[in-house]
Amino acid sequence: MSGTATGTTPPTQPSPNSGVTGGPALPGPRRRSSRRLWVVFAILIAAFVFLLVEGLGSSLDYFDTVDQAFAHRGTLGTTTFRLEGDVVAGSIHSTPVGTDFIVSEGSHTVDVTNTGSPPQLFQSNIPVVVVGHFSSLTSTAFVSNQILVKHSATYIAKYPSRVKAKNGTVR
Repeated sequence: MSGTATGTTPPTQPSPNSGVTGGPALPGPRRRSSRRLWVVFAILIAAFVFLLVEGLGSSLDYFDTVDQAFAHRGTLGTTTFRLEGDVVAGSIHSTPVGTDFIVSEGSHTVDVTNTGSPPQLFQSNIPVVVVGHFSSLTSTAFVSNQILVKHSATYIAKYPSRVKAKNGTVR
């Protein structure tokens, strides 16, 4: 005997070109999948950078001063934004729905109509930020629904001598 069992033949491997299937499919070239991965990665980075820039850009521009608002009135239009200015002395008048007053900065003044109750610190000659919009593209009237000042009523009660108006009087 020649070392093999009689009647049996050794197993043979099918040739790669024989057309025999049945084994696992070979993966495609890795170049295509790694290119897709880089494209997806680049898109995610671009989206993250866009959101970061937009988020920081809007948070850094907390308010427009009266002068800035007049300079940008064409682009602001009647959209809601925050306007900062000093309350003009003697301009505060209560209305049935809120308060009317004038804020100024430099040579510009804005007539503010606010709905709702002003905060306790609200008075003449202090800087305020009002949230609202111009009533039209050419108007100096500003419609507001919120007035922001620096300190709360709790702070004033705890430190009454620390809060001073711009004119030097203690609130």
